[in-house]
Parts: sequence; structure tokens; C-alpha cells
Amino acid sequence: MRSDAELLTAHADGDKGAFAELVRRHQSRLWAVALRTLGDREEAADALQDALLSAYRNADKFRGEAAVTTWLHRIVVNACLDRVRRKQARPTVPLPESGPGEPAVDTDRDTPMLVRAALQELPAEQRAALILIDVQGFSVADAAEVLGVAEGTVKSRCARGRAKLAVLLGHLRNPSLLDDVS
Repeated sequence: MRSDAELLTAHADGDKGAFAELVRRHQSRLWAVALRTLGDREEAADALQDALLSAYRNADKFRGEAAVTTWLHRIVVNACLDRVRRKQARPTVPLPESGPGEPAVDTDRDTPMLVRAALQELPAEQRAALILIDVQGFSVADAAEVLGVAEGTVKSRCARGRAKLAVLLGHLRNPSLLDDVS
């Protein structure tokens, strides 16, 4: 079985099936990063497609300074952050999700949705760092390489993101706080 680096080199040299094999190996993790970063299946699918197309076209520019998987993750994260930036340039106003006549939130059943929604409240850079570290299990060094920033930056983004999530999701730890608010 060829290594990731061998597959990427073979693709750059014209092997038609090499890139498809590389994608098959890493597709599920790349998809998970895109989906968790963007929180929307369609946006994530578009970002992943953009990223893979970019990797396909730029395989000959891979310098081998990082693992191929790190290089692919970096391309996916960048594609996701590009989509977030474009979306922020054209903001939309969401409709209210609660109000008179709306069902109460069942925190046990809705926890995954609440966590996803809270992640979307974070700045994209904090969200990407948290997803790589806390969800995907990347080391700080690997996440720093994927994001193209210093390790200290990854640590501070994670710390700030976790602090914001603690505020946004504090009611899950202490459900009685919901009763106090209303």
C-alpha cells in the first residue's frame, strides 16, 4: 500500500486513481472538520468540495514539510474559514426560534443541537481550533500546523472558545438556571 505522500506524488505525476485513493483514506475526517466548523451540511459539502478541488489542482505545490493529512486538513479549514468570511460580508437576520407558542427546550434530547448552535456563536478561528483539538483529537502542534499559527495561538483560541462555550452552555450544567431566567 502506498503512503499518502507517494499517492500525492503519483497524482502530481499523472496517476489518475492516486488522488481518489488519498481522498478515500481521509474523507470522513475531512468531512467531520468541515461539518463541525460550519455547522451546515450544504456549506460543509461545498467547502469540502472547494478544498479537495484546490488540493487536486495544487498537489504539485506540496513541499512535504508537513504530513499530507495535515496539508489536506489545512486546506479544508481554510476553505471553511473563507466561507465564514464571505457569509459575514453578507449577513442574514435569523428568525426568532423561541417565543409565545414555541415548544420548551428538552435539554437532554437537544444537547447536541445546543452545542452545535453554541459552536456557531464562536468566532471562526476559535471554532476551528476547538474542533481540531477537542473534537478531532489533534495535538496542539498538529492543530497549529493545520491552522498556520503558533501553538500559543491555538491554546489561547481554545481557552477563549471554551470560556465562551461555558457561558453559552452553562444552563446545561445547572438546568435550574433556566427557571431563574424566565
